[in-house]
Amino acid sequence: MKKFIILVLILVSNSIFSQQFVVDTFVEKWDNSKTYLVQMAEAMPEDKYDFKPSEREMSFKEQVLHILENMDWLSTTYFSKEKYSKSDFSEIKTKEQLIAQINTSFDASKSKVIANKNIDLSEKAAFFAGPKTKLQILNLMQDHVTHHRGQVIVYLNLCQVKPPKYVGW
Repeated sequence: MKKFIILVLILVSNSIFSQQFVVDTFVEKWDNSKTYLVQMAEAMPEDKYDFKPSEREMSFKEQVLHILENMDWLSTTYFSKEKYSKSDFSEIKTKEQLIAQINTSFDASKSKVIANKNIDLSEKAAFFAGPKTKLQILNLMQDHVTHHRGQVIVYLNLCQVKPPKYVGW
């Protein structure tokens, strides 16, 4: 019986360590992702923030705000006890304000994830595309940023602005 209890404690400890490792790894990547997006927002001239390659596309600024809105929705809904309400970014008019909001939004999302570092990442949550684990939601948060940041890189290139050097892992 004593060996069984020790085995269970080891397994539980390994599970908690593994989940903490995942959260720590996410946080490191998240911080790098923030840095990279800030560098892109800094690189784009403010008079090009309304640039969009076609009428059906979002503008540069809209792409960035869409990234921030999605991360706020996911982190609030799945990693906090707060009730989510859509952010109002209508007061963001300048490049300086947008860059400040990037920092604020990334940091707020990260704080929500860290505050729940002991959460069971295998726990399923209701999601519009079907049940997803908390780990899948973490991955989605980063994938969504990466997807739209890729579009922002194209916008920079179309405006003849050299994108910043990649900031990755």
